[in-house]
Amino acid sequence: MGIPHRFLRAAGEAFIFQTVEEFLRYVVGSLIENPDEMILTRIDNPRKVIFQLKLRKSEIGKVIGRQGRTVAAIRALLSASASRHGQKVLLQIDE
Repeated sequence: MGIPHRFLRAAGEAFIFQTVEEFLRYVVGSLIENPDEMILTRIDNPRKVIFQLKLRKSEIGKVIGRQGRTVAAIRALLSASASRHGQKVLLQIDE
């Protein structure tokens, strides 16, 4: 059971993301300097989807944010989208 696309409005423009993975790539790619070097791996389990995000050490702080607020917001959005479809999502960040 996949998670269907959602609309996201930013600065008057509508973005359509077919998957949570596309959304995650867009958000994290917007925060870091070298989005081409980001490695995002999806691991599907029966009741849980795990996203492993590998970044340069210098870019991890940009995704985590001050006191973890940025990564907490990203995780909250992922969880909210997945919970509507009876799934759980975890985001792991590695260097």
